[in-house]
Amino acid sequence: MNIRVAVVALVAIPVLLRAQTPSNPLLTRIDHLVFATPDLQLGITTIEQRLGVKATPGGQHPGLGTRNALVALGPTSYLEIIGPDPDQPRPGGPRRFGIDDLKAPRIVRWVVKSSELEAVAAQAAKASVALGAVTPGSRRRPDGVVLSWRYTDPNTVVANGLIPFFIDWGTSPHPALTAARGASLVQLRAEHPDAVMVQKMIDRLGLELKVSTAAAPAIIATIDSPRGRVELR
Repeated sequence: MNIRVAVVALVAIPVLLRAQTPSNPLLTRIDHLVFATPDLQLGITTIEQRLGVKATPGGQHPGLGTRNALVALGPTSYLEIIGPDPDQPRPGGPRRFGIDDLKAPRIVRWVVKSSELEAVAAQAAKASVALGAVTPGSRRRPDGVVLSWRYTDPNTVVANGLIPFFIDWGTSPHPALTAARGASLVQLRAEHPDAVMVQKMIDRLGLELKVSTAAAPAIIATIDSPRGRVELR
């Protein structure tokens, strides 16, 4: 082999490997962000104004009094806009994600992919991080397809929601496949008054989320969109 060609080939190998490695491994683990709103249409309009993408209708959550709309943030990640469902009776207790008390839409939770939920929950418990029990969920899409999943209890709220819950879609098609396209998640970070404590819990879960000190808890997503690069809280 020509010596110059061989040198070029050796240099090209690490360059290629770097190109194939995600710049932020956390992004590959994020399943979705929960953008809760006191009114679903308000949430949809807010996201359309901020990102320039109109969310796709998702479906009802039977018995929970909510429904959602979706915007894809990647091949297997999405933004879930969730609010009260006027076509369902008000549930006996509070709706999830503090929806009944919200004054404006905001990101309230983030969700991580996992196919080993029981093991994740057990390991988290050993590290003194409560994820709650693994439970099933489902919803029917507008086209009639029923999506089913399992997740660690989203009603278990730790560190003001900065600790994620984990989800496994099993054999159901991932919601990102039919969600409105045009946006891409670039970065996710968080803020909390006790950032050191929250960062320790995040680290115990093996997640590379950066937590900074701030007056109020927040989950902040940086998103590339038709409106440009947008920071969404």
